[in-house]
Amino acid sequence: MATDLSWYLRKYDDGGIFGPLPFDQLSRWASKARIAPRDLVSSDQENWMKAPMLLELGMDWLVEVTSERYYGPTTLGAINEFVRLGEVTTENFVINTCDGSRRKIQEIASFFASATEDGETLVEDSPAAAGMSIKFEERIRDLERSLGEERRALQEAEARYRELEQRYQALLAAAAAQP
Repeated sequence: MATDLSWYLRKYDDGGIFGPLPFDQLSRWASKARIAPRDLVSSDQENWMKAPMLLELGMDWLVEVTSERYYGPTTLGAINEFVRLGEVTTENFVINTCDGSRRKIQEIASFFASATEDGETLVEDSPAAAGMSIKFEERIRDLERSLGEERRALQEAEARYRELEQRYQALLAAAAAQP
């Protein structure tokens, strides 16, 4: 289970790595907007994934900054932090990526209490809060880069599959040829 492991966080902006740390610390950082959607997490520092892909972090929300600009996915606690900092208002909409529902932040405010109750005091070696500054062109480049990486990974997996299929067929043929 993901919560039983030690975790590492790699910040997208500067490549800084934090960890090892327990999952509950990683989760608290996510709820305090200290983990951004493009940051990476790992339990072994070899295999990294984008933080929102770790389902246990609860980064299930997109913030509709404008009708054409979104931030996320992020946590309820981070959304609460963005409201507190004045980066969005309770009139902004959010989208739950799990069920596709779209609501105003003020409609989900009751969820904030449970997402931010821990009263955590920040330790010195914690990442800075990730602001919501979104540059549309930068986001497009990041998505294009991610798409390219996924295409390369798919091509490599398909090539590996073809190689394994050929080896399998050769083994079947060899087995059938034996008396």
